[in-house]
Amino acid sequence: MKKNIIKPSILPGFMELLPNEQQIFNDIVSRITKVYEENGCLAIDTPIIEKAEVLLAKTGGETEKQVYSFQKGKNNLALRFDLTVPFARYVAQYYNELVFPFKRYQIGKVYRGERNQKGRYREFYQCDIDVIGKGKLSIDNDAWVISLASKAFKSIGLNNYRFQISNRKILKGILNELEIDKTNEVMILIDKYNKIGKEVFSKELKSLIGAEKSEYINKVLDINGTNKEIIGELLKLKIDNKDFIEGIEELNKVCYILSILGVGDEEFEINLKIIRGLDYYTGTVFETILTGNEGYGSICSGGRYDNLAENYTNNILPGVGISIGITRLFFVLKEIGFIDKYEMKNKLDYLIIPIGDTIKYCAEVMRYLQKNGKRVTVYFEEDSLKKKMNYANKIAVSDVILIGEEEVEKREVKIKNMDSGESKNLEYRLL
Repeated sequence: MKKNIIKPSILPGFMELLPNEQQIFNDIVSRITKVYEENGCLAIDTPIIEKAEVLLAKTGGETEKQVYSFQKGKNNLALRFDLTVPFARYVAQYYNELVFPFKRYQIGKVYRGERNQKGRYREFYQCDIDVIGKGKLSIDNDAWVISLASKAFKSIGLNNYRFQISNRKILKGILNELEIDKTNEVMILIDKYNKIGKEVFSKELKSLIGAEKSEYINKVLDINGTNKEIIGELLKLKIDNKDFIEGIEELNKVCYILSILGVGDEEFEINLKIIRGLDYYTGTVFETILTGNEGYGSICSGGRYDNLAENYTNNILPGVGISIGITRLFFVLKEIGFIDKYEMKNKLDYLIIPIGDTIKYCAEVMRYLQKNGKRVTVYFEEDSLKKKMNYANKIAVSDVILIGEEEVEKREVKIKNMDSGESKNLEYRLL
């Protein structure tokens, strides 16, 4: 009877990598993590599955539609759709055990039931940093988290990016001044601006709030120039609204702090169309594009939230965070050829190849090198030397240690460089 073979495959919207790409992926994560730890961020982790009532306490609209939820016994459960909401629950739960302001980073998988399309995944890694305060949190932190993302990008050799920054209070103040009731609908529509284009946006906005008010909003969104010029044009609107004035002051302060934290003027710009769709953002918001490859959309985003944990505690916990979608970023970097040129820092230093019955000495050499911080492995299979060297080529190791009976007898190590083809003998003595 013929065996029924199931074709190996995965669901659409999920990513798997071959080992060489996974190595690069892990190296990127490692470098970013190093930046965060060097700047005082503490690592945490939270469960992938949360109680639905906790996870969905403050979501709605499009976000809730994308959440994977299910029932197990009497429990209503959901897969986390980002790392920020679980973080809010975490801080509320361990409030008395944390030191504020609390700076954390977290890397983990999240799940969204998005429509299957190129570069959009249903399971993907996010890499977040957040700062959360007790009762208050300086606006300087908004710039600080952006500066850390800047350092993270530079650590992997990525330089052609630009942070696009705005403040939701500015448009909120304008909408209040215009006495527009449909604030949320307008904000959601502005968030879709780049996806639907100016023509469709203007048409939908006009039908939502009327021609006169629509024209005014479009005029504001079209303000451009240098960051200083944009701030100046906003002030010329002479809108006497608390949110509007606060929003401009905060945006101006964030730009100033970014500059003194070493983020170059070419790395960020004010873009009033940046709103962020998630409704928990209340002030500063930002997205990140790759210059020259803007069509791929944002690779990093975040913003300020006044009290995200309000559904879990009576304590006031303002915060700000930024998230790099590592899976999406990796996809984009592959598409633009960045990964092909990526220089691995943590690749294998040596492959030890036994020739004959020399495994004991090979193991001694391996332990010695590993003790001295080298990355080393042994080729254990009994194959021809040609096949062993071919294996070394395929795994892209630069230096091969060939150990035969002569090397054992003389207590030497013979190293062959796979790039130059040169060989050299080094005297070796166990410590």
